[in-house]
Amino acid sequence: MNFSQKTFMGYKRPDGQVGVRNYLGVLSTVTCANQAAEDIARHVTDTAVFTHQQGCGLLKNDLDMVERTLINLGRNPNLGAVLVVSLGCEGVDAGKIAKQIAESGKPVETVTIQKEGGYFKALQEAGLKAQKLAGGISHLQREQIDIHHLRLGIKCGASDPTSGLSANPAVGKAVDYLIEAGGSAVFGETTEVVGAEHILSLRCKDKATAEKFLDFVRILEERVKQSGADMRGGNPSEGNIAAGLTTIEEKSLGAMVKTGSMPIQDVFQYGERPPAGKGLFFVDSPGREPEILAALAAAGCQIILFSTGIGAPQGFPFVPVVKICGNRKTVEKLVDFIDLDVSQVILGGETLADAGKRALEFPLAVASGNKTKAETIGYCGSTAIYQTGPIV
Repeated sequence: MNFSQKTFMGYKRPDGQVGVRNYLGVLSTVTCANQAAEDIARHVTDTAVFTHQQGCGLLKNDLDMVERTLINLGRNPNLGAVLVVSLGCEGVDAGKIAKQIAESGKPVETVTIQKEGGYFKALQEAGLKAQKLAGGISHLQREQIDIHHLRLGIKCGASDPTSGLSANPAVGKAVDYLIEAGGSAVFGETTEVVGAEHILSLRCKDKATAEKFLDFVRILEERVKQSGADMRGGNPSEGNIAAGLTTIEEKSLGAMVKTGSMPIQDVFQYGERPPAGKGLFFVDSPGREPEILAALAAAGCQIILFSTGIGAPQGFPFVPVVKICGNRKTVEKLVDFIDLDVSQVILGGETLADAGKRALEFPLAVASGNKTKAETIGYCGSTAIYQTGPIV
C-alpha cells in the first residue's frame, strides 16, 4: 500500500523536527526534585511532567545514561519548550542537560531548588518561568506535514498468543508501510529478542551492525547470569504464561514480527537518538513499560504503537501511546484501554494487510490531534529511566 502522499497536521520545530503535541515539558533531573516538578506542572496548563527515581547515587555509566536520556527527552519534538527542575547537588549535570536541550532551538529554563532557597521560593520562581514558557509556545499552529517526518515507537506488552498472530503482525505491516513512505520506526526490548536474535541479526544492514546488535543481547544475558538468575519467571511473566506463552523463545518470536520486514539501519544505547531519516532502528532497552516508553520518547518518536493481548493501560506524558489488540475478549472487556481492534485478523473478517493499513492510519489521525484512550483518562504518569548497576 502506498502511503507516500499521506500527511498529518503537526508543529514545526526550529531543528527541523515535527511535533504532534505542543507541550511545555517539565523535567525533573533527580528523584529529590520530583515533587516540585509535579507541583509546578499542576499549576500551568498544557504541561507534561517527567519524573524518575534516578539522578544520584548511581555508578558513572548509569549517571551518563540518565543525562543523555533527559537531554533527548527534552529534545523530543512533542515538547515546544522545557523547564528543567533541579535540586542542586545531584549526580547528573542539570546545566549540561538544559544547555544541550536548548541547542535544539527550543526555549529552555532551569530552576534549582537549593539555589532558590527552598521549596516555596523555587516553586514561585519556577511557576513564573513555566507560565512564560507555556505562553510563549501557545501561539504555535499545526501545519500540513509529509508522512516522512513521522517516527513511530514500537512496543508490545501484556502479551498472549493473539499478540503474535494478529496485533504484532499488524503493527509490523504498519511499520513497513511507514518506512516505504519515507518515515522511520524504533523498537527495543532487548529482553524480548532473546531466542530470536539470530533471525533479527540477519536483517541488520551490514555485519558490523549485526555484531553490535548481538553484543547487546550477550551483555544482557551475561548480566542476568551474574545475578544468579535466568530469564525464566521474569520473562515470560506470570501473566504471559497464564495467557498461553510458555518460553522466552516463543515470546520473542511473536514479539519480533511487530518490527515488520525492513532492514535494521543501526542500533543504539538506551537514551540515544537515532538520526533523522528513513528506516528501522533498534534501541537497547528493557521490556518493562516505564523504561522502554522513555527510551522510545528519547529516540525522537512522536507516537508509540503498543500491541497487547491481555491489556495494558500505560501511556506516556508527552508521547501518545496507541494500544492495538487482537484478542476480541480483551477488546470487549477493556474498552478504556484499547484504541484499535485487529481481532478480525484471527476471526477471518480482515486481512493482515488491511489491519496494517488501519494501524498506520490511526496514528496519523493521532498525529493530527486525535487523542488516545490513555490521553483521555490521563493514564500517562508511570515514568522511569533504566539503570543497569546498583544504587551506591
